[in-house]
Amino acid sequence: MKAAAYASFTVNAFQTRLAYRNAVWAAVFGDLVFMFARIAIWVSVFGAASAATVDGVSLPDMITYALLAGPVLYWDFSRLVNEVGNAVQTGDVAVYLLKPLHYPAFLLASHVGHFLFELLLIVLPIAVIVALTYGLVPPASLFHGLAFLAYWALSFAMLFTLATLAGLLAFWLMTVFALEWFLMSIMTLLSGGLVPLWLFPGWLAAIAGHLPFAWVSYYPAAVYLGRLDPGQAGLYFALGCVWLLALLAGLAWLWSRARHRLVVQGG
Repeated sequence: MKAAAYASFTVNAFQTRLAYRNAVWAAVFGDLVFMFARIAIWVSVFGAASAATVDGVSLPDMITYALLAGPVLYWDFSRLVNEVGNAVQTGDVAVYLLKPLHYPAFLLASHVGHFLFELLLIVLPIAVIVALTYGLVPPASLFHGLAFLAYWALSFAMLFTLATLAGLLAFWLMTVFALEWFLMSIMTLLSGGLVPLWLFPGWLAAIAGHLPFAWVSYYPAAVYLGRLDPGQAGLYFALGCVWLLALLAGLAWLWSRARHRLVVQGG
């Protein structure tokens, strides 16, 4: 299928979300409340420490980290997992096998549209409100700002691949409820989305820092704040790309097995 057809899936997903305007306001309000709750925690931590910095990080740095590692990077992957699970349970996934398209590529095109929608209409207003209320720090340097954009793309690809892998397991389990919660729990603990890895115990930070989840939230935000020098930024970006290629290979293998399993179930 031509690239223009997949682009139409992206546009269609974006336009579909526009039809539910009340859901947009609810999402903005819910995420904003969550952001202010996270910021209140860090304000309390810095206030209790009675220090301008904690582990070399200032309160404005932590507020910026909370925004980046939360709404900016951590998009709603549960929508993707549930979409695959529902398609398997209802049998609608068979329709995609009859069309001249690649199902994982279709999911990617569709959820790029969802991601852009959330970025422009949910994340951007939240970022503006947080910036006006608390202030945000700029990238540590021009290099770190540009590196953040590269890490952001890697973060999206990593989270998409992890979520799709979890969703495809529904071909065997016939439900994604447990898979969604399992992935969400792992991401909450090991991605650095709530607590940056530099505050973890040394042994846990060493483990989490070399698992693919860290490239979803921690490394992009850490690069933005200048916690990694150019050499480290390049090294960890290369390691993230290796993880992504390995996960993509696993996704391709799992999809080939899932297709054959669907044929067997259908007779």
